[in-house]
Amino acid sequence: MDDLTGYLADVHRRVLPFTDGEVASYIPALAEADPEPFGIAIATVDGQLHEAGDSRTQFSLQSVSKPFTYALALQEAGFEAVDAAIDVEPSGEAYNMISLQDETGHPDNALINAGAIAATSLLPHKGRMSRLLRFYSSLADRQLHADASIAMEEVENGHRNLAMAHLMRSFDVLGDDPVETTRDYCAACATMITAADLAWMAATLANSGRQPTTGEQLVEPLVVQRVLSVMTMSGMYDEAGWWMVRVGLPGKSGVGGGLIAVAPGQLGLAAFSPRLNEHGSSVRGVRTCEVVSRELDLHVMGSRR
Repeated sequence: MDDLTGYLADVHRRVLPFTDGEVASYIPALAEADPEPFGIAIATVDGQLHEAGDSRTQFSLQSVSKPFTYALALQEAGFEAVDAAIDVEPSGEAYNMISLQDETGHPDNALINAGAIAATSLLPHKGRMSRLLRFYSSLADRQLHADASIAMEEVENGHRNLAMAHLMRSFDVLGDDPVETTRDYCAACATMITAADLAWMAATLANSGRQPTTGEQLVEPLVVQRVLSVMTMSGMYDEAGWWMVRVGLPGKSGVGGGLIAVAPGQLGLAAFSPRLNEHGSSVRGVRTCEVVSRELDLHVMGSRR
């Protein structure tokens, strides 16, 4: 057992007793999820993977999809088109709030639901979901799939998302049909993933867009810079300030229990545990990132920098 793998096992042991929080309840698939699994993974930019606990347990990607959808939109539609539809300001609100600029109808950023729906609409309509899955899969270096039943539950219970899509369409912010765009957004959130997969995806961002195991340049460095900047300000919604002070890394959470943190030039850290805090982030995941960032001196404002 190498040192980093042993270290993660120790972190897992220390964080495991934190059993507060509740699983998400807005769709049956999440409400019925086993609350007990807990996995951690770190992928380094030189291609090493270290894991502890339930790092190969599958769960739905949910909002952790958003920075990667944003990256693909920036890369394929271009900065000008994306910036004409989506702002880059922190909202300070929950992920599902109807948070649009009064005069323009722009979502505050691409990491809230409205912004992710707008980013999805900027991708070419034909084969959009297949393109997203291929992109996510290339980042994880494993073929991923969306769970059709979870996607359907998301659509059937996504009245607020559809309302935001129609509202953005009325401002000509949304580049496609609101119903079809929301459907594809929900399917992206239903992509099945593991903590190990997420670690590789985060490590690709840490490695300036080059996937560490394949060596393929999947994301342009300027796109990575933009995505990490927005993640730093907005990836953790209304706990972004606390996260930046205590963890100090670009991060993104999802109500499926997944969470990533990116240490640029070093590694991607991922955790999975379904119990959520009041902000919709994994209780154990947040605690894991706080511990690892502090003990490995990863904070972007830390002494090593």
